[in-house]
Amino acid sequence: MALFNIVMIPFTICSVIMFQGCDSDVTCKNDSGHDVDWFILYKLPAGLSYYYMDESTSGWRLSAKQIDSVTGALGNTLKPLLDFYDKKTEGFGYMLYNDQPSNKKGAAPSRFGHSKGVVLLNRMGGVWLSHSTPRFPNYRRKVFWPKNANANAQTFMCVTYPYEQFNQIGIQLKYIRAYSFDSDLPTTFDNNLRCVAQQSCVPRGPPWFSVMTLTSKSGRKFSSFAKYTRFGDDLYSGLIVNKALQNLYVKSWGRMRHPLPSNCTTTIPHHVYNVKKLMFTQKICFNFTQDHSKWSVTVDGSWTCIADMNREESQMKRGGGAICTDNPVVGKAFVRLIPDSGYEKC
Repeated sequence: MALFNIVMIPFTICSVIMFQGCDSDVTCKNDSGHDVDWFILYKLPAGLSYYYMDESTSGWRLSAKQIDSVTGALGNTLKPLLDFYDKKTEGFGYMLYNDQPSNKKGAAPSRFGHSKGVVLLNRMGGVWLSHSTPRFPNYRRKVFWPKNANANAQTFMCVTYPYEQFNQIGIQLKYIRAYSFDSDLPTTFDNNLRCVAQQSCVPRGPPWFSVMTLTSKSGRKFSSFAKYTRFGDDLYSGLIVNKALQNLYVKSWGRMRHPLPSNCTTTIPHHVYNVKKLMFTQKICFNFTQDHSKWSVTVDGSWTCIADMNREESQMKRGGGAICTDNPVVGKAFVRLIPDSGYEKC
């Protein structure tokens, strides 16, 4: 009996290690490599520095890492994907989408959404990382950060979800019609996600938008907004402001050909103001011509969205979306970035 125990104990330990290797969590990670339910990054212009925020930081914190570091929040979160490039992990899947993909010189056809993101998951769950960075991540390279992204400010929002939520995420990405430029999803994974990866599905009828509540792994509620090309209106003044029920600040790219002005018409119940200037500190401030990020926040900070789209005429006819939170700490952190003269009044 003693010999039996000696033999079985090592076997049991090895079995546990093998199980954990196959089914380890795919989660958002902070700068220390620890699991977090969600994070938001704001990369600063003219370099690789970034501000970081999650549930524990009580607002923005200037990271000691650089955005391209493999040991920073992005690098730690992308590690399952980067490891997968070296050796395929059974039960792991991913999809990368970007209207400016890193595996081709030009942009995706305009029938696809103006959207950028990363989906990583296994049967335990995964992450949906929405962002604003062209050519990110580099196509099947361990060096994930594209050099073209150094110049402008960018935003990233990562949320950790249980596996069951990726059915809903697939539906939202279908409305957006995200341009998938690289994917490897097991055939047993959700069909909605797989058809987006294969560029083979679109909404079949109105309404040409979808609003869903997504629940993170820790139980926090996020609102996902998605509009299809046939929605035919601005994401912010045509959809988000009607749900937020408050005046809205919107930050989008400041170098557009046909930007939409701030909207204070009576055709919408609340005003939408274009943000023109950002200020983290007296020394860290910049204009929207240096900031490629897309986000919105209600004037009282009760509702914040990290988005895909700019307020621009042509993008009224394209798909896109936003992930929103009612976390007041997040909202106040974004509102504080906007100085009194930092937005376009009507």
